[in-house]
Amino acid sequence: MNKGKKVHFIAIGGSAMHNLAIALKSNGYEVSGSDDEIFEPSKSNLANHHILPKNIGWFPDNITKDIDFIVLGMHARKDNPELIRAQELNIKTYSYPELIYQESQNKQRIVIAGSHGKTTITSMILHVLRHTRKKYDYLVGAKIEGYDTMVKLSDAPMIVIEGDEYLSSPIDSTSKFLHYQSHITVISGIAWDHMNVFPTFDQYKNQFQKLIDNSPKGGCIIYNEKDAELKKMLKKDIDDVLKIPYGPHSHKIKNNKSILTFDGNTYEVPFFGEHNMMNVSAAFNVCQRIGVSPEAFYSAMQTFKGASGRLQILAQNDKTFIFKDFAHAPSKVKATTEAVKKQFLDKKLVACLELHTFSSLNKDFIGNYKDTLIADTGIVFFDPHTIAHKKLPPLSKEIVQKAFNNSKLKVIDNKEELLSELNTIDLNNKALLLMSSGNFGGINLQELASELIKK
Repeated sequence: MNKGKKVHFIAIGGSAMHNLAIALKSNGYEVSGSDDEIFEPSKSNLANHHILPKNIGWFPDNITKDIDFIVLGMHARKDNPELIRAQELNIKTYSYPELIYQESQNKQRIVIAGSHGKTTITSMILHVLRHTRKKYDYLVGAKIEGYDTMVKLSDAPMIVIEGDEYLSSPIDSTSKFLHYQSHITVISGIAWDHMNVFPTFDQYKNQFQKLIDNSPKGGCIIYNEKDAELKKMLKKDIDDVLKIPYGPHSHKIKNNKSILTFDGNTYEVPFFGEHNMMNVSAAFNVCQRIGVSPEAFYSAMQTFKGASGRLQILAQNDKTFIFKDFAHAPSKVKATTEAVKKQFLDKKLVACLELHTFSSLNKDFIGNYKDTLIADTGIVFFDPHTIAHKKLPPLSKEIVQKAFNNSKLKVIDNKEELLSELNTIDLNNKALLLMSSGNFGGINLQELASELIKK
């Protein structure tokens, strides 16, 4: 029924945006798009589906009366010339979360929210659904092994959505997850993030309060019972909404392997860490609500390798492990370093963190990293060019040192110096953990790990 419907994406190069564009084209829409910069892998993915813009930039002539609707990405601005033209022509404009809702109104909507663990919990659920051959759609925030795209929209009866609290579009300040009107909601925890749009912790928490308050009758909220802020929010009764608390899954560690225990049975799994034991509990509770048996769930978990960039092994041998992780917010840094320390008790931990986000590079926020880098050797890297690009005041090494409350911390603001430092560390009987939502100033981490492991 969508054949011939025309949709134009303003800022098509974004991670979620270009995947949504591909999904709509696969469903019969006639798709076009524009952007002022498109990087890999978006560029190749769009080209492969024949929807890569011919010219880079914004062109009002792209917007014509025969377009049925616009999808507006966060990378655009309110004064975008294509957006202004669309408004002049009264063409309906959606943010991508609004469009996801429009395309899934007749489905059971499962939303995974929270300040940490969203991608992993979503990935776990998708892995189980695929394992059990159920029909489902999805929106996930990272590339998952075995999936060509991060978005799928079909005639499936359910959709699993990674729900972000960030703003929906330049003209819609609603948190994305509020658009989805979820039937089953997971909230993994609340830890202040996105200081650029939520200047105070109270403003940030308020987005989750709205999510809770907007739960539909007959809905279900599955929440982290260890999170004090979340418990406060869920203390009051909500009419006809089921509240299900969860804690870390029962498990043990043997020979550097994690083993889940349930109902007298044991299941060795390829992931580890207290935070992942919380994640697997959340996923288990969701799967129970949608009719997956415990046996099927644990059978699937034994082959779950994790989402891309989440405690991903880059290289290993008998004496050394090198991991890459997306951790960037304080709570994520602490959880990830603790996980590696506890899993590899026979090895020293070298943890290297890049400060890359707006919040992490902000002098008013950086104090939240106090005592989070739990490692035998700690390195923090930041790139002055990134700070300048985000139009933030300069950051000094002294400020970073003080914020982390670690006099032995090595603070580096130069990529070449960072490479030199990593190359001089003896990694025998050590685990090296590289954490960033960026790329350490353009370092190819896989190549670096392959070189380091040979020493």
